[in-house]
Amino acid sequence: MFFNKIRTYNSIPLFFGLVFSLWVQAQKSAVDTTNSDLGTILAKAKEIRYQNPDRAVGLLQEVHDLALVSGDTLLAVNALLEMPYIYGQQVNYAKSYDTLWHALFLADDIENEVLRATIYSHLGRLSSFFKRKDEAFDYLNTSLKIKKNLVEKGILEKSTLVEDYYLICATYRELNDPKMGKIYLDSCNTVIKDGVLPPTKIQYLDFERAFVLFKEDKNTEALAIMRNIEPWFIENRPSYLVLVYTYWGDILSALGRSNEGEQKYIEALEISSKYNSHIDFSPLIYERLSCLYLDMGNYKKAYENQAMAKTLDARFFDSRSENNRPLLEIKDQFRIEQERQQKIIQQQRLEQLEQADKISFLQRTILLVGIIFLIIVGLIYVQYLRSKHKAEKQMIRRNKELEIKKARELLELKNKELATSALQLVEKDELFGELKEKIKGNQGKVDETEINRFIKSISVSSVNNWQEFKLRFTDVNESFYQNLTQNYPQLTQSDHRICALIKLNLSSKDMARLLGISVESVHTTRYRLRKKMGLPRSANLEDFIAEL
Repeated sequence: MFFNKIRTYNSIPLFFGLVFSLWVQAQKSAVDTTNSDLGTILAKAKEIRYQNPDRAVGLLQEVHDLALVSGDTLLAVNALLEMPYIYGQQVNYAKSYDTLWHALFLADDIENEVLRATIYSHLGRLSSFFKRKDEAFDYLNTSLKIKKNLVEKGILEKSTLVEDYYLICATYRELNDPKMGKIYLDSCNTVIKDGVLPPTKIQYLDFERAFVLFKEDKNTEALAIMRNIEPWFIENRPSYLVLVYTYWGDILSALGRSNEGEQKYIEALEISSKYNSHIDFSPLIYERLSCLYLDMGNYKKAYENQAMAKTLDARFFDSRSENNRPLLEIKDQFRIEQERQQKIIQQQRLEQLEQADKISFLQRTILLVGIIFLIIVGLIYVQYLRSKHKAEKQMIRRNKELEIKKARELLELKNKELATSALQLVEKDELFGELKEKIKGNQGKVDETEINRFIKSISVSSVNNWQEFKLRFTDVNESFYQNLTQNYPQLTQSDHRICALIKLNLSSKDMARLLGISVESVHTTRYRLRKKMGLPRSANLEDFIAEL
């Protein structure tokens, strides 16, 4: 993922920061604008963003550039985060996307987790516009994860999680998945119960609740909520009425009140045009009108609105759209952001050079060349580190594979030695048995006390054979009995013995010799063992036990 790539290149922002700091020190005398002045410009841009979006973008860019020169990266990021709202109004999602990645680059550089969470939430919403479901929820969940971590550390209040739950809920609404939307709406309500939520958020949650009720065919309840929240949006956020009136129209249409539904759709389009807001909603509204006119039998208007919906949808979202084509063609965000940073530094450098005298011009030219040289060296060094890291990973992987292979071979060898040892024990017992019988048959010829003592020692040795074998087997196969007992607690000690001998790949004859039973008894025990383990006929008992 791209985010991991950013972490891999942590040295790059630090590297650029070092070079950039040298350049800033040479420029400080030329910077007359204070942070308070920049704050005033930022507030002005927010004020005029609906009436004069182009001027607002120009002011925000000015704040961003001067803030970087003065070393106030936080202010620069805040200026950038205002731009996607304006670009979104103009349905220029490519610029929104590009701006957000630039902001993320700077936020990573100053390690500001709050800003990173905000940027990821914006990226998630932007991805949802293009029905990129996986990407959208990946970004949104990343934002939620960051905020939850900050809440656990006491940096943020728990109520701040409502914003992320709401955005995920709204995304599911846009993807027409009310069931999942309801789940996250319930999460919002849970957080509200545990803390204090600003009143401005309640209206948005009520809007989402109305949508869920509408999808559950509870149209009357949904309509009541829409009427209740309308005054607040008229007074505080009139541009959001584009969404409110659109879904309000859907509810009225579902209730069979087509004329009223038509009026709400038209009002939504008028609000969008008046405030230059939520223009991306226009294709959806025209499509709704087309369906409504079709049901009303007005085929001319149905055709006109459907044609308008297709035209706007292609303009806003189609990959052929000139505005959005770059968004869909982006392959390497990190590289693009790096290039943008370099261009910004170079542009600022050129602007300062125009104000310098001949001596300053020469100094700055030398510095620019030095920066370019250091960038090249830095890129080469990063590539070297990547290659070195890759080679180290390959070496570690090969070493692990060799260790595993050696361990497996060693285990097989020990098991073979153990099997041989077991058979030797059997042979010893058989020899002792024969000797025992011979001695019994010649009791009259040798001392009876000495015979009894010798027979007793042989018997004890036989009894201890299995204990000796078990200890040696456990030493080689440490986890075997543990796994066997854990998975099949119903097995007896006799079953355990059979399993151990099967793992050593001993024949039924050898098992019988070692255990002192008949071959038929071995077969019977193996059969009962398969039943206890629940093995089907097709399963091979030896292979199954070998895996334990």
